[in-house]
Amino acid sequence: MTAISSATVDTDEPPPFPMPRRWPLDPPPALAELRRRGQPLTRVRLWDGSTAWLVTRHAQIREVLHSPAFSSDTSSPGFPKATRAAAALAGDATRWLVRLDPPEHTRIRRILAKEFAPRRVAAMRPIVQCAADTLIERLAEAPPEPDGAVDLVRELALPMPAIVICRILGVPNEDREFFQDRTHVAMSADASPYEVRAAFADLRDYLDRLLREKENDPADDLLGRLIVDQLRPGELTHEELLTIARLLLIAGHDTTANMVGLIGLSLARHPDQAELLRENPQLIPGAVEELLRYHSVGNHGLSRIATADVRIGGQLVRAGEGVLLALNSGNRDEAAFERPDVLDLSRGASAHLTFGAGIHRCLGAPLALLELEVVLAGLLERLPGLRLAVPLEQLSFRHDMLTYGVRALPVRW
Repeated sequence: MTAISSATVDTDEPPPFPMPRRWPLDPPPALAELRRRGQPLTRVRLWDGSTAWLVTRHAQIREVLHSPAFSSDTSSPGFPKATRAAAALAGDATRWLVRLDPPEHTRIRRILAKEFAPRRVAAMRPIVQCAADTLIERLAEAPPEPDGAVDLVRELALPMPAIVICRILGVPNEDREFFQDRTHVAMSADASPYEVRAAFADLRDYLDRLLREKENDPADDLLGRLIVDQLRPGELTHEELLTIARLLLIAGHDTTANMVGLIGLSLARHPDQAELLRENPQLIPGAVEELLRYHSVGNHGLSRIATADVRIGGQLVRAGEGVLLALNSGNRDEAAFERPDVLDLSRGASAHLTFGAGIHRCLGAPLALLELEVVLAGLLERLPGLRLAVPLEQLSFRHDMLTYGVRALPVRW
């Protein structure tokens, strides 16, 4: 048994999870209340009546993510599914990289790691810069809607990362509306299990056809290189490559798209901080980390299951018990960040948990950071008067999605 730290845990009736937000830009207040009560772990009840441990503090979340006593394998009996959509995803037989444990996870991740190494990601900058510049220029010149506003989500946040990941993977750009629609359904917490599985099946069928074409004539793109370097020598199977392609296509644009929308919202709501970044552009990389910390786009965090008895925060978690990691709570933990509920773009917050931690830390984090830095710099330069065209209370947020964000962002400048 691994001893990690000490605390107490409440024994009241488990509260339901997910918990509701009171304010769209803050995590559910119940999470902060659990932290204030000194409860890094507490029992919660899920939609299907099962229970799991909820971890709310930054330190204990990191301990779980770094501990070999926890598994990511969603097929394990008792693995916690926070929503019906998560249960539908877990029911998919695909062996996603994020579901694998070592040594299988280690093998696949090692194969992909060089594609997201610093030098490789730096070489992607012209693709990212071109997409961002083109869309921001088009946004700046776009005729406003009848009410005088332009939707920054529609014109920039959704297309920019989709264009980038199409170029990097070698997916035809004309197909991006198809996979954006299928991803939207697959990531919806309110979609039925049938709808989620159908969306993933559509993506699988599309990528299966694309990969078979590429296997006959591989281009110099990420999928083409994996075919030449890994598939043909037998290091990857076709099914494994298909799974990788589906994961990269979805993860490569959904979370980044929602962060772009939230970045636009933050600049519009905090013109003083936007001006600070314009005067001090060297702060932009740290500002992106702070925006990632503050907004925590993973709506329901991460899930794990204990494979051995282990103590977390003084609470014994037994083998076979599920654990939910509230990343948005850890990113607002007073013990980890000073004034955590304040967005401070001069802070820098590289210790945030938005990309996870440990062996499953987001493989595409360097690319996401590059995209967000480029788009932030572009908005600061090209749209210095960015402001909301409607009150914040009129915006619609993605409460029903696995990735949090704003559905539309009417702005003026």
